[in-house]
Amino acid sequence: MEELNRWFDQQLSSMPVMAILRGFGPERTVELARTAWSLGVTCLEVPVQGEHDLASLRAAVAAGREAGRLVGAGTVVSTGLLEQGVAAGAAFTVAPGLDADVVEASRRLGVPHLPGVATATEVQQAMSSGLRWLKAFPAAQLGAGWFSAMHGPFPGARFVATGGMDADNAERFLDGGAEVVAVGSALADERQLRLLAELVGRRRTLGA
Repeated sequence: MEELNRWFDQQLSSMPVMAILRGFGPERTVELARTAWSLGVTCLEVPVQGEHDLASLRAAVAAGREAGRLVGAGTVVSTGLLEQGVAAGAAFTVAPGLDADVVEASRRLGVPHLPGVATATEVQQAMSSGLRWLKAFPAAQLGAGWFSAMHGPFPGARFVATGGMDADNAERFLDGGAEVVAVGSALADERQLRLLAELVGRRRTLGA
């Protein structure tokens, strides 16, 4: 499992933004994926809740292969969806919650998995399974203070704030202790896109 944790270390440690492209259809998904990659975003997920989503995932994976970028499958709430996502070319998977069967299946397949957590019990359970990178969901409802509170008892946990994130609140959550914020529709908004580019530049300068 540590090898899978290191994959997220490499992909996310120097990039404060992760992209979520939900329900856009194959053509628009690829267009927005290229927008995300132009910002330097290294992790991009396409949620898979039906065959149309799998088509979007396959299209993004193909575009990512050409661009030298990796694409993940999101909303993986069962081992079946995990297997479908991996078969479609997903390099990693993301879930809204913590499911022991999905965690074990990801371990068996050797695919990095980012499970969702919202409570100390879930964080502890995930870390007991060997996971260090966790998706805090729904982040906007949990609040920025949740992250500093969780880092007290779980200093080794690294959180991706997901749910209600955009360029207007991202910095508050990063300052609060999230390692990464995951944004979706903001990538299709010119104003948000400009602000996200500025955010990426600032955070990279701070990390330099």
